[in-house]
Amino acid sequence: MQITRFERGLRDRVAIVTGAAVGNGRAFCERLAEEGAKLVIADVEDAAATEAAVRELGGEVVRVRADMTSPSDVERVIATAIETFGCIDILVHNVGHYSEEPFELLSYAEWKKTLDITLDSIFHTVRGVLPHMKRAGFGRIITFSSDTVWLGTPYLTHYVTAKMGVIGFTRSLAAEVGKYGITINTVTVGLTATQNVQNSAMMSPLLEHIIPAQAVHRADEPEDIANVVAFLALPASGIITGQTINVDGGVARH
Repeated sequence: MQITRFERGLRDRVAIVTGAAVGNGRAFCERLAEEGAKLVIADVEDAAATEAAVRELGGEVVRVRADMTSPSDVERVIATAIETFGCIDILVHNVGHYSEEPFELLSYAEWKKTLDITLDSIFHTVRGVLPHMKRAGFGRIITFSSDTVWLGTPYLTHYVTAKMGVIGFTRSLAAEVGKYGITINTVTVGLTATQNVQNSAMMSPLLEHIIPAQAVHRADEPEDIANVVAFLALPASGIITGQTINVDGGVARH
């Protein structure tokens, strides 16, 4: 088998990015576009600003408003990718739900909501793209967890449970799909200086509190995570699969 050691960038590769409207998701789209990927961007919110940013970079992009916990919406996103670009090479699945609550005050509805948005969305979306990747003999799937799974952060039992589930899903599926030229890896992310975090009266002070605990004493930026995503999407990263890559400035050093 020939190793694609010298293949550069992602020109003509087709990527679906979910949770693409703001923050890290938008940064992922911009970085993949810079590498030449064609993008299908999906979010339950309006991702028009992300679409415009990708077009400014000269990228090809189509936008779909979709709830990735809905099987019919997932099917629509995948159909759009195939109808528009003819294939699906990359899935960057950036969907999740965050809330803080002491466990004894946590409602079952909030527990279920967190697991549904985080895990059901992965189930539906990855199951939808796999047949296309298997037929092509190539695929890159990137999922997202949180450094809270290493830190055991209090008041996040539901969130940490869901995010640890992402790691288990990724590790197990990697063993099934590697023979088809498909890799799947997860990135554990710390609190990142997205615009929403910086504008939040609660999260902005927390960000300032975390920075001194990091090995690298600056805020994690969306572009830091986007660079890891771009690397994992490359054909040349094909030997890396089933891995959990921590990107949090060194808060969790495990």
